[in-house]
Amino acid sequence: MRLTIYFLLLLLPLVIVSLYVNFRSQAILLKEAEERTRGALTSSMDYIDLSLQSVEELSTLVSTDDRMLKLIDDVGPKLNAQSYVNFADLLKQLSGLTSVNHLISHVSLFHAPSHMLLSTTQGGKRIESTQQRQELNEIAETKGTGIVYMTPDYPFPEGQTLGSVAGTDSVSLVRTMDLNNSDRAPNLLLISLNKARLLDLIRSLLPSSSARIDLYTDEGKLVTTTGDQDKELMSISTAQPGEFMVRVTSRYSQWSLVLVQPKAELYKETNVTRLFTYIIIAVSVVLAILISWGVYSGIASPIQRLMRGMKSVGSGNFSIRLEEDRVDELGYLTHSFNRMVEEQQDLIKNYYEQKLRFAHTELKFLQSQINPHFLYNTLDSIYWTAKNYDADEITEMVLNLSSFFRLSLGKGKETFTVEETITHLHYYIRVQQIRFMDSFTVRYELQEETRHIPLLKLVLQPLVENAIVHGLEACHEGELIVASFLQGDHLVLEIRDNGKGIPAERLCYIRSELERLSASESGPFSYLEHGAKDLYGLRNVHSRIRIWYGSGAEMTIESRQGSGTTAALLLPLDRCQDEYKPNTTITTAQQGVDTH
Repeated sequence: MRLTIYFLLLLLPLVIVSLYVNFRSQAILLKEAEERTRGALTSSMDYIDLSLQSVEELSTLVSTDDRMLKLIDDVGPKLNAQSYVNFADLLKQLSGLTSVNHLISHVSLFHAPSHMLLSTTQGGKRIESTQQRQELNEIAETKGTGIVYMTPDYPFPEGQTLGSVAGTDSVSLVRTMDLNNSDRAPNLLLISLNKARLLDLIRSLLPSSSARIDLYTDEGKLVTTTGDQDKELMSISTAQPGEFMVRVTSRYSQWSLVLVQPKAELYKETNVTRLFTYIIIAVSVVLAILISWGVYSGIASPIQRLMRGMKSVGSGNFSIRLEEDRVDELGYLTHSFNRMVEEQQDLIKNYYEQKLRFAHTELKFLQSQINPHFLYNTLDSIYWTAKNYDADEITEMVLNLSSFFRLSLGKGKETFTVEETITHLHYYIRVQQIRFMDSFTVRYELQEETRHIPLLKLVLQPLVENAIVHGLEACHEGELIVASFLQGDHLVLEIRDNGKGIPAERLCYIRSELERLSASESGPFSYLEHGAKDLYGLRNVHSRIRIWYGSGAEMTIESRQGSGTTAALLLPLDRCQDEYKPNTTITTAQQGVDTH
């Protein structure tokens, strides 16, 4: 849920900017449309003003024309033949106005004395209604010499209108005749504008079929419209909801042109863009949710499981295993975690086993310290008894053996110098020489630089014992050589004999066992756990040097049947120290000396 909120917060600025740009583009579009429309309406309004000015100038010419005024004045209240001739002449002259200005539909003239209304389209008729005549007279008297535009719906007495009385359906210019005569009769000139031509003029400005344009007089009366005719000024004072309205008022006539268009038409293209914007926002939200779910299920959830697994391991539960159902990096991480837990569990198990093994080894070591003390005291008793009986060979053997055990104790020391080790080893060799009646000789070849190098005690005695017992036992002129020298960064110790050697098959077996012991994962003394039945001395020495000197220590056996055997120890000089330096790859060791 939190991840989804983060994604939505990231999308929020983009959504706000997108909506702002959309609404801003609509505002700009509306403003530009208003400017274009206002310019077009202003041009049309200027043209209408020019046409109205032309009509007004014609009306002034007619109302001041002497000939026409004379024809009107010659007709009295009672009509005669001459009156009709004058009226016909007047209509003939008035009819010419429609050809002069195409905006004029027809012209009417009200002759007040005879109550006659002359029309270029309907001829003449008498206004019989006294009230209607009075209305016409009042119009002439109140307007004076001014000009007034009257719509056909202008009310007349007896339920009539100007349109019904004058026979017109369009706005009419109304003014009195004989402008320069203050004692003029209330004769009226009515010039009706051509509604169809006005309509054609403004219809060309329509941007769409759903829009409409209204033409209003200065009094707010509708002159013509491309839409519904039943409109008043009040309908254009404010735009209706969802409508776009532009109004242009003439500075000359104060007439108004009003364009009304549904905003939906203006916003048609932007609405499509807005719809796409909404769709994109909706799709983005859905994608954000899907992506967040994908990230959660693909990354966050496995990491949380891994974290819970780590907490469980931290609390000591090493039996936990995470489900491995992925082949990507997280799957590799999960697999590595399971493998780490498994290895950690094995390490802990091995650690406790090695602790028990170490305790067992320490107990044996303490017991092994008691045995040399007992043997040393017993040998000392035998020595003095043999000396009392003058048994020189037994005395020498016991003395050497006693010295060997006394030095083996070493007062707790684990190492001696190479020189001390050879001195200690010589006691043992001398015992064996006496035992085999001096059938072999011994020679020491010690490089001077090696004499004072610390060496783990009792590592040469098992090799010397094997050389004597298995190599020199049946020889009459045997020779045993103990050598030490430096080879690179290693100290090399060799035990060579000229005995019977080792058969090839047996030598191959010995080497394979030593290699298997080096590669064992259970530690150097794993042979003690697996019940090894032979090579105890070699196994013991090999394991001890690997514990003390690390994995860089090696033991090699070279032999050829009938030519003798060479056993060599290669020890790293940097590990030849007085004190034990734990090997990073070996945590515990069992130590024991078995020369068989």
